[in-house]
Amino acid sequence: MKAVIIDGYVDEPACFGVPPYISPYIRYIAGALRENGLKEDDISYFTIDNLRKDISEAPRLINRADVVIVLAGMTVPGKYLRSTPINIGEIESIFSATNGTKILGGPIRLGFSLEGGKEAECGLITNTEVCISRKDIEAFVFDTSGDDAQSPEDYNHRFRSVEEIGKWSTKGSFIIEKHPDYPNVMCEIETYRGCGRKQHCSFCTEPSYGSSDYRPVKDVVSEVSELYKHGARFFRIGRQPDILSYHAKDKGGEIPKPDPQAILSLYKGIRNVAPELKVLHMDNANPGTIATYPEISREIFKTIVKYHTSGDVAALGMESADPEVVRANGLKAMPEEIFEAIKIINEVGRNRGANGMPELLPGINIVHGLMGESRKTFELNFEFLKKVLDEDLLLRRINIRQVMAFPGTRMHGNDELVKKHKQIFLKYKEKIRKEIDMPMLKRIIPTGTVLKDVMCEVNSERICFGRQMGSYPLLVGIPAKQQLEKFIDVTITRHGHRSITGVPYPLNINTAPMSLIQELPGVGKKQASLISKEAPFRNAEDFAERTGKEDILPHISF
Repeated sequence: MKAVIIDGYVDEPACFGVPPYISPYIRYIAGALRENGLKEDDISYFTIDNLRKDISEAPRLINRADVVIVLAGMTVPGKYLRSTPINIGEIESIFSATNGTKILGGPIRLGFSLEGGKEAECGLITNTEVCISRKDIEAFVFDTSGDDAQSPEDYNHRFRSVEEIGKWSTKGSFIIEKHPDYPNVMCEIETYRGCGRKQHCSFCTEPSYGSSDYRPVKDVVSEVSELYKHGARFFRIGRQPDILSYHAKDKGGEIPKPDPQAILSLYKGIRNVAPELKVLHMDNANPGTIATYPEISREIFKTIVKYHTSGDVAALGMESADPEVVRANGLKAMPEEIFEAIKIINEVGRNRGANGMPELLPGINIVHGLMGESRKTFELNFEFLKKVLDEDLLLRRINIRQVMAFPGTRMHGNDELVKKHKQIFLKYKEKIRKEIDMPMLKRIIPTGTVLKDVMCEVNSERICFGRQMGSYPLLVGIPAKQQLEKFIDVTITRHGHRSITGVPYPLNINTAPMSLIQELPGVGKKQASLISKEAPFRNAEDFAERTGKEDILPHISF
């Protein structure tokens, strides 16, 4: 039996799988196939971007495959630097190229996001031979392949168990070596899924996975160990709605009580099996948990800072600073509670770490178009962010989007405010970018800061765009083409609304082009031209004597 897995990418409230990230789904699917007797060489893996580049072997493998599996679904779509998620037409084209079993699954089961926030049920895929997994694609693949395979037509769709993914996650770890970015692949690690709250946010798709199903610490550590053996060095504990609630205890309230020992065991265990990892980050944290259990949460954040790598981000789902919207949509916390959560994370994590970024900062998610929203909501949200800025608290990321109302959520059919407030939303978003984001960035990354290990990802005409590996890394523009997939250190020279500009550190002043020399702090075009004409320089003393620019000596080499 031969299988082909196509990664169309996923982006959910608690799972990310757009390059350089690889989602857990891909590894679980590969592991399920291995569990059913397929060898590693029997399983081919391509990202949708691979296929768009017309890789010569891909069409032949798809054509001859016994099963072709497509993973897709963007329930919180964003903008991506160098990847574009799969579309309906591409899915149909892939499936039309094979006579084997056709399996489609992932978050796409909840609806397919299109431009303008519209939805399309998977039924829009006209090929009636496509087997659409209505629950977990990895369970579907396991049950419909192998010697005891069930018929897809008669399949009783189900969720996988924690015990199953404990096996599949390790058996499928080899698949990362087939990722086009390997070895620079960020492995999204699942600790649990499903939300433990009694009342769920009106728009969130996470409750569709049921109650929280915590993975044993030993299973997560074993998965990291296997990935590490296969060359993985970048990890994010990201596939959970709230890291603080991993193995939390239900005390009968709205929010379960965190277990700091479980998180300590998790982080220590990962560090023991992956001693030379390069990135260990996290993603989601529930501000309601922090507000309800502030001291326990502070203890957990101290554990994270002790064992993680710097540049980490705790994404907080604020959604709205309008109490009316909070109540109408069952959101996680009131504005004053969110503010306290931001203060606690700043207290523990704002010191600058080894990679040039603060150790751990909060991020904020804001969602518009929710029930109860009014013009005042926009004012309250801006005032909240302005208060954070005025009190010298840091936010690494402010994500602002309009709600997508998926079937099965309370928002479905209640998203008329998205269109009604569209123009207000656009103006308000731009105001935040100018008046909050830029001054915030200048505090987080002052001019002259050196960011370590920026990976060069995309060359345009006169600029290279790069990022550090990690959670919500800053986009860095370098005003000259660079060798792609290479890690370099960068001196930060300028700030945009959501990105920064910098030059390689240290900059070889004798070989650097004018576009980079003029970016150095306090230089500019005129002095860059004079420096360029004076080059080459023998050493620092020679440079200082001939240019008088001693202030840039810390940023250059000869």
